[in-house]
Amino acid sequence: MKMPMTIRSLALGLLAATSIASADVTGWLNWRGPNQNGTSAEANLPDSWKPGADSQLWKYDLNGAGAPVIADGKLYIFGYGQFGDDPAEDVQETLLCLDAITGKKIWEKRFTDYISDVVYNRYGVGSPVIDPETGNVYLQTSNGRCVAFTADGEPVWEISLIEKLARLTFPNGRTGSPAVFENLVIFHCVTANWGTTGPARDRFYAFDKISGELVWYSSPGIRPVDSSFSMPVFGQLGDQAVFYAGTGCGNVVCVNARTGKPVWRFQLSQGGVNSQVVLYGDDKLIALHGKENIDATSKGRLVCLKIPTEYPKEQVVLDPGVELWRNDEHIGFTSSPILVKDRVYTTNFTGELISVDATSGKTLWHEKLAPDQIHASPAYGDGKIYAPWFEGSFVVVKPTDAKAEVLSHADIKADDGTGVKCLAAPTIWAGKVYLSTRDGLYCFGNKEGKFIPENSAKAPVPADKQDTKITQLQIVPAEFAISPGQKQDFKVWGLSKSGQRVAVVSSGLSWEKFVPPTARVKAAVDAALDAKTGTVTAAADAKISAGALKVTFNGMSATTRGRVHAGSGYAEDFEAVDLKMEYEGEKVNFPPLAWLGARIKWHVLEKDGSKVIANRLDNLLFQRTMNFFGDPEMSNYVLEADVMTDGNRRIKSTVGLVNQRYLITLVGNQDTLEVSSNHERVKKSVKFPIKTNTWYHLKTHVKANDDGTGEVRAKAWPKGEDEPADWTIKVPVKRVHPKGSAGVFAFSPQAQKRVYVDNIKLSNAK
Repeated sequence: MKMPMTIRSLALGLLAATSIASADVTGWLNWRGPNQNGTSAEANLPDSWKPGADSQLWKYDLNGAGAPVIADGKLYIFGYGQFGDDPAEDVQETLLCLDAITGKKIWEKRFTDYISDVVYNRYGVGSPVIDPETGNVYLQTSNGRCVAFTADGEPVWEISLIEKLARLTFPNGRTGSPAVFENLVIFHCVTANWGTTGPARDRFYAFDKISGELVWYSSPGIRPVDSSFSMPVFGQLGDQAVFYAGTGCGNVVCVNARTGKPVWRFQLSQGGVNSQVVLYGDDKLIALHGKENIDATSKGRLVCLKIPTEYPKEQVVLDPGVELWRNDEHIGFTSSPILVKDRVYTTNFTGELISVDATSGKTLWHEKLAPDQIHASPAYGDGKIYAPWFEGSFVVVKPTDAKAEVLSHADIKADDGTGVKCLAAPTIWAGKVYLSTRDGLYCFGNKEGKFIPENSAKAPVPADKQDTKITQLQIVPAEFAISPGQKQDFKVWGLSKSGQRVAVVSSGLSWEKFVPPTARVKAAVDAALDAKTGTVTAAADAKISAGALKVTFNGMSATTRGRVHAGSGYAEDFEAVDLKMEYEGEKVNFPPLAWLGARIKWHVLEKDGSKVIANRLDNLLFQRTMNFFGDPEMSNYVLEADVMTDGNRRIKSTVGLVNQRYLITLVGNQDTLEVSSNHERVKKSVKFPIKTNTWYHLKTHVKANDDGTGEVRAKAWPKGEDEPADWTIKVPVKRVHPKGSAGVFAFSPQAQKRVYVDNIKLSNAK
């Protein structure tokens, strides 16, 4: 029996972790360093650097935009490159492991993009993170593929957030870095999933770092207007471990790190907050943004907030009165500030390095060092600031209260003489500074230097002093998805008051299917539930469905939720859907609950005497939508449906299907049948005359060959006519996606013209 991916990975994950458990891993483990604020305690760091000069120890050719991380002499960095002759298909993102002293490659993992909106020159924007307990390395690629590897490059687990949790992608490729806390690895992204998480929100997802199972998810903000790659900064609030981060809805949020419960939020801007926050003392937080201010026409602000020191019972919305000071001068967009004692150092849009008094918010000085700045953040060590600049320069500065003393200014040039883009923060390790650029990774400094470990996080509570009384329950996984014929087991953790894991509770449990009282749709998952063990088993003929489960123990309870998603044999004609709602004069209802992200994007309605689904046009954010209903582990299947576009001579909609991570569409404005994955990687089409408000049957299949190549095939013909013998389009691909979920696609330019889909059928290829 096939089991879900995260369960299958458990044995490998445990083996990989225990092989180096308690390894006392030290280094620059996350992109902000051991103090979470871009500072290092090291001494004898270099005063200057110029590309190719004696101080440069080595350079590794890599197109990167994220900071490297280092543990026990191994360096990990995220980037991309063209690995072959084809400037489209041969472009892949890569996770590299190098010897941090010599720059020699130890191992490499490459990732092909699929069904994302990311443009190629925005690949590689993000950093890995290293688990200090196991040495495992974690990464989120630009399209939301979350991966875990051991220090030796052995895979631990992989999760496709697009297909599992309906993660949205954006052309700017803002991915950021994961964060590791205790037994968790936390990812930040915008999703439009299902049920209570169906509306698009900026969310945090915490997975078990060993098994990859989802432990909790959190929606601490409001409706986003932007994406954000701000990642957690951990702290302590009362007896609770929490983290602080910016979000795409313009808030700074505080979230319980062990349970995901939102604690408080503060509205900082009208756009996304991308910069990392810094903690100042025990009760202050410094945050920066570069979007529209909520109470002024200006853009950008640096603020210091008086944050709560007691843990609230429910999420609190902090009022503007918590601002201790604000600074509206010289503010940047996505560059994160550094904090050195009572001084904040940051960069701005116009290429200035700025010093601000952290106690008063007063600007002490600002030094023009470059034409502009995007993304890159400074780092601090040995009394010096290391500042990369967007246009291709690197400056070493010795700051004083009165001025910035420039020690070194290096221009980084490509072979054609143009400046090389610098988008990443420097990394400091063992007397060396590492700088990632779009032209390569540079290392300079002291070859014989030693790393000085420093960790601002509080030491763990000794086992004999931990609270061992169970006061709350946590079900893992917090969300599941199985196919007909599969089953799902659960682990129930008993947590202390502070959210720490006490023990697995395995007896005395009572399980039941559960409909939350606030649920808009009263539904249950079509699977048998063992009331004692909680095991959920979907029969071979189980229907696509979704619902919640509840476990009770000693008066405490917890819930999880899940779906039976489509497998081979799934067919949907929507005729059984009762059109009991009315929307803008039409009788409608929701599509199946188990379709990811579909309830706020599609309606079932009547068209041409039949019930069909049509995309909604009430939200410009969803003028382009892709919604999955199948198992991401599926392969070699045929997906077909009746499809129809709407439009006129000037504007037409596009309708299509998603098969194994390929998008196959009838493009109304171009009169073509098109196959694509990411439009800049795979995009081929043939002419196909498309009449609006005319039904066509679209049939798709992806063939994978033993050598890793493949072919994407599709055929389309007017509904009611005989099926053509030949495929209308056949697209050979060099690196075929070996698996992927089934789904539907719609694009209505300016949210003006609908698409319609009916008679969906999913079957095994013959």
